Amino acid sequence: MKIQGILPFARTLLESAVLKGSAVIDATCGNGHDTLFLSRLVGREGNVFGFDIQEEAIVNTRKRLLEHEAENNVTLFNTGHHHMKSYIPDSFHGKIACAVFNLGYLPGGDKEIVTQSESTIEAINQLFDLLAPGGLAVLVIYHGHPEGKTERDAVMEYAQGLDQQMAHVLQYGFINQKNDPPFIVAIEKR
Repeated sequence: MKIQGILPFARTLLESAVLKGSAVIDATCGNGHDTLFLSRLVGREGNVFGFDIQEEAIVNTRKRLLEHEAENNVTLFNTGHHHMKSYIPDSFHGKIACAVFNLGYLPGGDKEIVTQSESTIEAINQLFDLLAPGGLAVLVIYHGHPEGKTERDAVMEYAQGLDQQMAHVLQYGFINQKNDPPFIVAIEKR
């Protein structure tokens, strides 16, 4: 297939925004796949700030990073992404290259614990103070569960309402797949 799938396209977007030495955010660490990917992208001189409300996700992420000897440039926070501005040192405010969100639940975890539209929108609002000009937020929206549909609708309404002088917003997804396929909303700060 010549069209990139959702996760490969998300990584392509992240690669386009990150240089060695960049500071980045994994807003939903999950099992640490994106955290590890970002750690490799920014290199030893960069910084990755990872957030997850579930201790299990932080443990899983730390384990993955240790297995790949990639923990030196990562700081993990066992708190919701809507607290990112208060946890990331002021010296990084306005300098973050990108942030990635995987909205939904922890794969392999408790499916009753899901991201919430209010905290996700608050996190995106905070990102506008944290991102550098041209910085990118990549949201992978998994909406195959009831709360996911609520969050999808709220995030889409929010993103569509962003002033085009403040941000460019892209939606990327497959429209002929069954079972609520995930899709991407990318927000580039102007």
